[in-house]
Amino acid sequence: MTDAIICAPLGVEARAIRQGLRGSADPPRVRRTGYGTRRAADQAGELKADSFGQLAVMGVGAGLTADLSPGDLVVATEAGVATCPSAPLLAGELRRAGLTVRTGRVTTVDHLVRRAERATLAADGSLLADMESAPLAAAAGDRPVAVIRAISDTPVHPVAGIVSGGLAALRSLRAAAPAVERWAAACGPRQVLLAGPRSFCAGVERAIEIVERALELQGKPVYVRKQIVHNTRVVGDLEGRGAVFVDELDQVPDGATVVFSAHGVSPMVRAEASQRGLAVIDATCPLVSKVHAEARRFAADGYTVALIGHEGHEEVEGTLGEAPDSMVLVQTPQDVAKLRPRDGDRVAYLMQTTLSVDEAAEVSGALRDRFPAVRTPGSDDICYATTNRQAAVRAVAAESGLVLVAGSANSSNSVRLVEACERNGTPAHLIDSAEDIQLSWLTGVSTIGLTAGASAPPAVVEEIISALSGLGPLSVSERVTTTESIRFGLPKEVRQ
Repeated sequence: MTDAIICAPLGVEARAIRQGLRGSADPPRVRRTGYGTRRAADQAGELKADSFGQLAVMGVGAGLTADLSPGDLVVATEAGVATCPSAPLLAGELRRAGLTVRTGRVTTVDHLVRRAERATLAADGSLLADMESAPLAAAAGDRPVAVIRAISDTPVHPVAGIVSGGLAALRSLRAAAPAVERWAAACGPRQVLLAGPRSFCAGVERAIEIVERALELQGKPVYVRKQIVHNTRVVGDLEGRGAVFVDELDQVPDGATVVFSAHGVSPMVRAEASQRGLAVIDATCPLVSKVHAEARRFAADGYTVALIGHEGHEEVEGTLGEAPDSMVLVQTPQDVAKLRPRDGDRVAYLMQTTLSVDEAAEVSGALRDRFPAVRTPGSDDICYATTNRQAAVRAVAAESGLVLVAGSANSSNSVRLVEACERNGTPAHLIDSAEDIQLSWLTGVSTIGLTAGASAPPAVVEEIISALSGLGPLSVSERVTTTESIRFGLPKEVRQ
């Protein structure tokens, strides 16, 4: 039997949880602890002497804010003196099970909350009030603890509707029980190996700073064509400050300020902005601009230019636009075999800056085999940050049973980090936040490699480490393969 205990104050709550665990070969112990703070305190005294490994508290509770509904779940980030760092992991697991979940503070009181009290408790940051969680959670001591409460009544659906609300809450408890079992199975001591370097590169830092300074200097709104960098957290943060992200320039009012993203744009887009009288601030990464200049130079010299990259990526679209009559996209060696240049002796190739080193080498090798006189970039097109992060993640993957890559799904360099791990035989997953981590990935894994794509904020890595620390003792060390000191200057429009 697993060494986890699930505490449920009422018999009806305990039954719902046991029903949710039916079919489990090794379910956690479900312990009825009794109603109210006094019984909870008595049970907490007994629990402290128990040999359990993990403790979960489950039951119903009173919602404190109007945006909660009966049957919603609250996963506590704190309950009394107990903190629950793994709350994002459990919340994500519950959401993937189709449940409505919030994370936040759970407050324990010694009586049923009255209507007027709800607003007072909510003002202190609490989402839910109950009569047992705090003392029970405190009994876990330094062992993993989780608190999951289902809403039975809210300010909009008060105690008068507790029968229907209670039934909805019990259904949610039953549905949540398997996720809590997976949480318990994922608990245990672990090591995290941080890849160095990781997270923001100089081009991303520059692009973000450009938008921030434009907002400071000009006020909101500042329009940005496409995502400034491919990361949902970064985009959401800038939107909150007043940036407006658009797909095309026709969504920007005449005369407004528009920032071109770090991925670059084609000359056609620049011409449209000029015709519209838009005030342009160019956040194109200087390394992307270098590839654009190489494309123009090769095309002017009469070369057919093969661009190694991924179809549909914004950087690729912008680069192809520099010389559309002279350039062709090649993604695979098979594409190279189909290439029909005007002159086989005048072929050159360039690369998308965020490619996998191995992937690019395969295609460039096919080009050199077929066109021995092929011209190459004056210097490596794959940016230093992409190369460095791939080398670093391979180093931690060699020591890990699993690698987590912080980054958004549309981030090419982040996806390449996952592929680099898998190519070396280590399972890897791309995650936007700690909530994206599936608990089943962690079961039985004692060493986790952790990195972040060049467009992912460092804070995401810290949040992932914090969430993993809630599953048991965690040691964190770093594997640094190189250090980075590059910084790019800002365009004149935002210099102070």
